[in-house]
Order: sequence, then C-alpha cells, then structure tokens
Amino acid sequence: MNIDTPKGERIAKVIARAGRASRREAERLIEEGRVAVNGKVIDRAALNVTPKDKITVDGTPLDAPEEARLWLYHKPAGLVTTTRDEQGRPTIYDKLPEDLPRVISVGRLDLNSEGLLLLTNDGGIKRRLELPSTGWLRKYRVRVNGRPTDETLAPLRNGLVIDGQKFLPMQVTLDRQQGANAWLTIGLREGKNREIRRAMIDIGLTVNRLIRVSYGPFQLGQLKPGEVQEVRRKILRDQLGLDAEKPTEGTATKKRQVQRRRRNDQDGPQGG
Repeated sequence: MNIDTPKGERIAKVIARAGRASRREAERLIEEGRVAVNGKVIDRAALNVTPKDKITVDGTPLDAPEEARLWLYHKPAGLVTTTRDEQGRPTIYDKLPEDLPRVISVGRLDLNSEGLLLLTNDGGIKRRLELPSTGWLRKYRVRVNGRPTDETLAPLRNGLVIDGQKFLPMQVTLDRQQGANAWLTIGLREGKNREIRRAMIDIGLTVNRLIRVSYGPFQLGQLKPGEVQEVRRKILRDQLGLDAEKPTEGTATKKRQVQRRRRNDQDGPQGG
C-alpha cells in the first residue's frame, strides 16, 4: 500500500504508544533515519500509518500496541508515584508485581497517602480520567488531629482560596471522633497537588492519615496494600463508553492481529 495515505495515525504516535520511545523521541529517531515503514527508511514524522504497515526501529519490528487495560492498585504509604525519585525514595514501580506490563498512573498519591491508585497501559485512558471535565468524584477517608465540628468544616463545603489558588467545594462528612483524632470522609472532583492536606491546614487541622477509597466508579474495596487487580474489560468499556471493537485514543485494539499472532504461535516457536 502507499505509505503516504492520509488514513491511519501519525507514525510518531504509534511508536510512542508501543512503548519504544516518547513521541518527541520518536520524531528524533525518524529524523535520524532509524525508522522504516514497509522496508523504506523515512525521514519525516508527518506520515500516517495503519495496522497493515510494517514498522521497524533500528531494524527491530515495532511491537503491536496492547488492548487498553486498567488496574486497581492499593498504594501503601511511603512510596512515591514516579518512575524515579531524585531523593532515592522507593517508588510504586519498585514494588509492583513483576508480571505487570508497562503501566502509567492515573494521577498521583503523595508519599504519605495510601489507597486506590489507577494504573493503565494506555495514554488515552490516563488523559481522559485525569481531565476535570470527566467530573468523577474521588473519595478519601481522612484522619485529622483535632475536634472538628460542622462549623469548622463549613469552609471546605463552600470552597477555599489558598495562596491565590481556588479549591472547589468538597463533600465532607464527620464520621467519628476517636480520642484526639477525628475520621472524615471527603469527596472532591479535582486533583490539585496536596489539596486535602492544604485545605485542612487552612482550617486549623492536621492530616495524619489519608486513604483514597474510590475514584469514580472504581472502589478500593478489600484490596490489601500492595495488591493489584485488573478491571474486567467489559466494565472498562461500560464505564468509559468504549466501543468494544474500536481503540481508545492512544490505543489500537488489534483483535484480528492478536488472533493471527496466537494462531502463528501455535504453528511455530513463540517470539521473545
């Protein structure tokens, strides 16, 4: 087929989605003449390709992107949600199961926070779930030092402005007083950096434990710290409105290609 066809997707995006390089790095690889399509070396990133095209990077065939997947992960306290930490602190990626494919986190939980963290292999799903327009409620169980009353918590329900930054109104419930501490349930629809901790300090309370228990329809449930559980694909499609036969933005669901690959695996040795 003609590789200059306008159909398909930008080749740099396809390379990035396959995990070979970032999109910008893929463009650099193309400019350096290290990418070939259907046996022909290309030198421009303004090129669309389809699943039928054979792409190689440095002579190595590009792995086919996987179907979009999502996992629930119970992040323990004491881990940072980054691939690497400049201070040498342990990250979630140091502790994830070895058989888990390459994943990225949907948003973050800070070092001392714990609970539900969503992981995905798909950049399109990550962007969709992080968008404020998605509007999914995120719920937290929060333990604070102090004896808050409804009057104390009213500013959270009305919305705060802290250091010139506006925080949207939160859903706040006082669950119980336990000695010098109180347990709250807090719901919010945005994810500003350390939002709950900063808001509590502003009203005179200190957070000493923070557990995210849900992210939209996805629940922490009985998942133990460090455990990972994959979301069933039907639930993923239903909750995100994905077409079962079409890829999400940022993922190619190549069902027929996967089926062909499986048949080939049965006929001969399996690739590495």
